[in-house]
Amino acid sequence: MSVSAEGPAEEGLAASAPSARTDSPPAAADPSRRPASIAVRLFLSAALWTGAVLLIVGVTLSSYYTRSVERGFDQRLHVYLKTLVAAVADGTFSREDPGSFGEPRFDLPLSGWYWQITRIDRDPPESTTSKSLFEEQLPRPAALREGEALVGTREGYVEGPENQRLRVVERTIDLGQDGRYLIAIGAASGEIDRDVADFNFALLVSFLALGLGLMATTWFQVVFGLRPLSRMRTQLSEIRRGGRAGLDGDFPKEIAPLVGELNALLESNREIVERARTHVGNLAHGLKTPLSVIANEAHAGEGGFAEKVREQALVMRRQIDHHLERARLSAGVAFTGETAEVKPALNALARTMEKVHRDRTLVVEASAPAELRFRGERQDLEEMVGNLVDNACKWAETRVSLSAEPLVGRRRPTLRIVIEDDGPGLSADQRKDVLRRGRRLDETKPGSGLGLAIVSDLAAMYGGGLQLGASSSGGLRCELELPAA
Repeated sequence: MSVSAEGPAEEGLAASAPSARTDSPPAAADPSRRPASIAVRLFLSAALWTGAVLLIVGVTLSSYYTRSVERGFDQRLHVYLKTLVAAVADGTFSREDPGSFGEPRFDLPLSGWYWQITRIDRDPPESTTSKSLFEEQLPRPAALREGEALVGTREGYVEGPENQRLRVVERTIDLGQDGRYLIAIGAASGEIDRDVADFNFALLVSFLALGLGLMATTWFQVVFGLRPLSRMRTQLSEIRRGGRAGLDGDFPKEIAPLVGELNALLESNREIVERARTHVGNLAHGLKTPLSVIANEAHAGEGGFAEKVREQALVMRRQIDHHLERARLSAGVAFTGETAEVKPALNALARTMEKVHRDRTLVVEASAPAELRFRGERQDLEEMVGNLVDNACKWAETRVSLSAEPLVGRRRPTLRIVIEDDGPGLSADQRKDVLRRGRRLDETKPGSGLGLAIVSDLAAMYGGGLQLGASSSGGLRCELELPAA
């Protein structure tokens, strides 16, 4: 039991062709740590800055409005304070009938509006209060400091009767022999709190609307500003799929030099590929002609020597074909603009193999999605799959199947081509051994033993791979993974 496929030999001209790429691929990025996009970073920085500015401005406006409301409220209290001061100073104030001073709430018990006159030059101090205090006392915003001026007005908040929060203004007056008085007016601060709360709510709603509007504007600016980069990425993707040859269109002056450098790089890559192919062609012409002369001379001769020359000339031709193909492929893989449809290539190979093996009534079936594309040249795809199909046909009993499908969940677009036969198959050890270059497990079958190894090498050049296993019918199963467009 063995596996063999026609393919050029390995020995002899290894130095004449570029070797497969040996650079290790970059480590795959951790999917859990995706790099932040420029758009997100710009948007978040603008959002944080805008939010900080709105917060500072909002706090500043709220504090300013609170002080403004307090000043307006204090002015009303100062009117009543001046009235009381005038009544005490000119002697018209009566403890028996103090009056309401034009504010009926001074007469309503615990109404929230209070006044209090305290003669502080007596011990204990004597106090006269409004009826609204209902035998309570107004606490002072702050204790008198030693050496405090005899005159002056102070404002502040205190906790009044029934835990009412009061805004209090007070003033000390000295009437000489007529006494020294502390006159205070207090009113519930609920009016201030309501005005401030209404203002803060309106401010919050306004700033939220303003912030959302600024965020929407910022996001539009970011998306609009980065649109040329998105367009450049789309064009690069089309270049990779083979849809265009370079970047074109009007780009902003900030990225126009980058576009120019990328186009220059693509053009340089094409020139390198073309030069490599030219050198390959020249080398093929330079070597194949002398080999043809040698082979013709050997065919004209007779005997063991001529037979040996013919045999070795054929081996050398296969070696040259192999290494020239490797050189061509190495140059071609460097340029990612070529793509090939998978389904037509598989169908063509299936028809060809049925014709080649028509004497065995071998059935070769192929199936693939119509939209599936290989990121590379069609002849490279046909060479890899053709080697595998040819090998399967040599060992199959009645049937060989080809199928292709896209692989999901990969970091890059990938496709898988599966070739199965119903032949004798290989053991696990044989499957490992058969990939060694030049290794043939059965010398009765034609071939050089290089086919599977060549396919594995070419697939690796494209960043893919070849795996061997057992088919459902007991034969060999070959899985070829390649980049998809």
